[in-house]
Amino acid sequence: MPEFIQQPLLITIHEDVRYYPSVAEDITWKTERQGSPGVLTFSCISDEDLVLEPGDPVYFAYGDQKVFYGFVFEVQRTADPVIKVTAYDQLRYLKNKGFYNYKGLTTAQLIRRIAEDYRLNCGTLEDSGHTVSRIEKDKTLFDIIKNNLQETLRTTKQMYVLYDDFGHLTLKNIAHMAFNLLIDEETAQDYTYVRSIDKQTYNRVKLTYEDSSAGGREVYMAQSGENINKWGVLTYTDTIKKGEDGEKKAKALLDLYNSETRNLSIKGAFGDCNIRGGCLLVVHMKLGDGTQLSNLMMVENCTHTFKESEHWMDLTVRGGQFIA
Repeated sequence: MPEFIQQPLLITIHEDVRYYPSVAEDITWKTERQGSPGVLTFSCISDEDLVLEPGDPVYFAYGDQKVFYGFVFEVQRTADPVIKVTAYDQLRYLKNKGFYNYKGLTTAQLIRRIAEDYRLNCGTLEDSGHTVSRIEKDKTLFDIIKNNLQETLRTTKQMYVLYDDFGHLTLKNIAHMAFNLLIDEETAQDYTYVRSIDKQTYNRVKLTYEDSSAGGREVYMAQSGENINKWGVLTYTDTIKKGEDGEKKAKALLDLYNSETRNLSIKGAFGDCNIRGGCLLVVHMKLGDGTQLSNLMMVENCTHTFKESEHWMDLTVRGGQFIA
């Protein structure tokens, strides 16, 4: 990795030559909690001295904060003298598919093994202490790591977030990603608040078991008469395997899905480079239908916009009934 220059500028490097492009529009940096790489997009003025090709390193600092280190994946040119560039951090390479048969590895150990195989740089990887054994065939590296994380969450009740910290794969317990930042009506320009029964809401659950040996079918039902009267019938259907407790599973699914969902997106909040997908922050807002939100919320995705002297961010947050 090249030496970092402590200045608020964007630098690209081609064949060991440093370029300082004249940025024509906003610079945006987007991160998500899981399953996606960080992405930096910007437009710059084309000139005969500027060379930009896929694979070139890019790093961006804002003030004295290191924000992004990644690689050019797309360069778009038109008749206009403006080049549009898309760069991703190391997590982009976790879209590769692989085969892993591993025994007794924590998530941190699994990430180190994958990083060694795919020539990725590791930083701080917090160790959960919980080991997992799995056979993963022809799955993305993202999914292979996610499956380990999910088993760790089920057993330890601890959630971990994988992200790229300026060129280093980083794994942190979400409890260590809380920031003393308040989002309210004064620090955000706008919000979108959605209440819905259109997605992930069901008031009737129907599970079936096909008994091939006996040639019959068993059906297990659970429903909420109150919410059927309120919303109409919204049915979740699925099959179960031999040995599963159909009655218990139907009730558990009804408990999970028998409520409306809520979504909150915040627009134009004061920017803070520490905030990325997976962080925790406090949201204190009146949402217009009598709902007073004053909770610690998790950032599902975050888009930062950098202008000449301005820095804003758009967030989608989740927690409780609020889903992303």
